[in-house]
Amino acid sequence: MTRLFVSDLHLSEQLPHITEGFFRFLKDRAQRTEALYILGDFFDAWIGDDDDSELTRAVAREVSNVAQSGTRVYLMHGNRDFLMGDEYARACGAELLPDPSVINLYGHPTLLMHGDSLCTRDQAYMEFRRQVRSPQWQAEVLSLPLTKRRELAAQLRSQSESMNSNKAEDIMDVTPEEVVKTMTQENVGLLIHGHTHRPARHPFTLDGQDAERIVLGDWHRLGWCLVAEPEGLRLESWDL
Repeated sequence: MTRLFVSDLHLSEQLPHITEGFFRFLKDRAQRTEALYILGDFFDAWIGDDDDSELTRAVAREVSNVAQSGTRVYLMHGNRDFLMGDEYARACGAELLPDPSVINLYGHPTLLMHGDSLCTRDQAYMEFRRQVRSPQWQAEVLSLPLTKRRELAAQLRSQSESMNSNKAEDIMDVTPEEVVKTMTQENVGLLIHGHTHRPARHPFTLDGQDAERIVLGDWHRLGWCLVAEPEGLRLESWDL
């Protein structure tokens, strides 16, 4: 009875050690567990389910092996891989979860999110998010040839890195009032998300009750995972 939560792996051909570390994690930790949740930014960029790169095929094979072992696998869109569709999820033996989603985590209603929608102080990003999440924009992009989509993905990554380098740190973190508002609307006392790359557990009081926000870490030098069991929760990290 174990569920695992990860996010922000940012898998890419440029950083093979992360992919290798993820494959070890799948084999050593994720097989034959109850469920594995990947809460966004699984890939550093996603240009469409028709991407035929060796990386996307290899990842699908390894994740599918985990699903075939009996582990339920769930994928959620992040701000880097929001174009991922049902076709690739099926190739992974996984199910796409909406962002946000509420699950029953051993008797506790729990809100799962990627986390970028909570960063409302970053107004430039929120405007960009509205644009790229629109069905019209996505349809136009997916109609482009793969080569053009790869060029666009590289351009968007460069633009994001340039913009973020000039932003104050607090702007790129979640807005506390938005966290309270969202958890209240969803009627939950536990929130699990990624995106901010600031892994930590944040207990607080919500409407007079104990509540907690757990932030998953990004995979770069370390791998990060939240381990959930009926007895409790553990935020773990290890060298990749």
